[in-house]
Amino acid sequence: MAKRYLSERQKSRIQKNQQTRIDRARHNAENSDESLGQEQRGLVTARYARHVDVQLLEGEKTVTGHCCRCNVRATIGSIAVGDRVVWRQNERGEGVVVAVEARRSVIERPDGLGKLKPVAANIDQVFLVFAIEPEPHSTLIDRYLIAAENAHIEAKLVLNKIDLLPGGAISEDLQVLMDTYRDLGYDIFEVSCHKQLGLEAVRQALAGKTSVFAGQSGVGKSSLINALLPELDIRVGELSDAVSKGKHTTTTACLYELPGEAGGYLIDSPGIREFHLSHFTPEQIYAGYRELHDVLGHCRFRDCRHQEEPGCAVKAVIDSGRMRPGRVQSLQFILNSLE
Repeated sequence: MAKRYLSERQKSRIQKNQQTRIDRARHNAENSDESLGQEQRGLVTARYARHVDVQLLEGEKTVTGHCCRCNVRATIGSIAVGDRVVWRQNERGEGVVVAVEARRSVIERPDGLGKLKPVAANIDQVFLVFAIEPEPHSTLIDRYLIAAENAHIEAKLVLNKIDLLPGGAISEDLQVLMDTYRDLGYDIFEVSCHKQLGLEAVRQALAGKTSVFAGQSGVGKSSLINALLPELDIRVGELSDAVSKGKHTTTTACLYELPGEAGGYLIDSPGIREFHLSHFTPEQIYAGYRELHDVLGHCRFRDCRHQEEPGCAVKAVIDSGRMRPGRVQSLQFILNSLE
């Protein structure tokens, strides 16, 4: 069946209708449709192939125990965990999402066909988890940081499995890697789920915010969430001995409510071994490097490609040594991958 494309007038009408539903739900207005209950605001806590789990919202707080499996109306685009939505429920307890509120932030990545899919929405901060095993690589870390910087989401780094450090000491290469990001202003937490080390600092950083854990498979994201929220008992996968890469244990993104007075939410995204940036422009790649923030837009030529053009402010930073060699290499590698 051929894909149906909507005209601009149809898109405008759909958007207007959704905004009307959002405004109506905020005032708890009654709806005349007898087959469904009144419109309510909710928070998407899990996303599946054809359904979402929605938890009832009262104000900005979720209501414990009020969660419903919902269908999504065909007129609604992609939905992500963390989305605020308007939904309705019938007498059998089945729900349907009828509108999605505007997002304040979103992380997206292309699917196998190159179409952008949201990973998580309305995020305050992303925790990039890497580990002693599998071996961390700056290029992969930088891919996530580029995405976070362009989405204007605060990024923090978590070094997991420090109990696996040979002799208990950080190697010279790993120390250089960590110093690089610390010097750029990124917070780094050193933790061990097995020995319960460094977890309290992560808990404090999570409090009162909506956060997402990201990172390649096998770095221990699910183990870390289990250590922080032991009542969840999330399934954990073993590390593959053959390729030293983790098995994909988390198969759907889920949102968890954090305990304590400050509250907050934590999103566990599906494990991905590589975070491709094929949907990014070279300008967005450069904008993802903090070392270049102050000079972008200050080249002699407005259409500067930052290669061999005279008066290039970006190239001046790189040639001056103010950007560490590892970051320069990852920048060039990522730019070349776009081609």
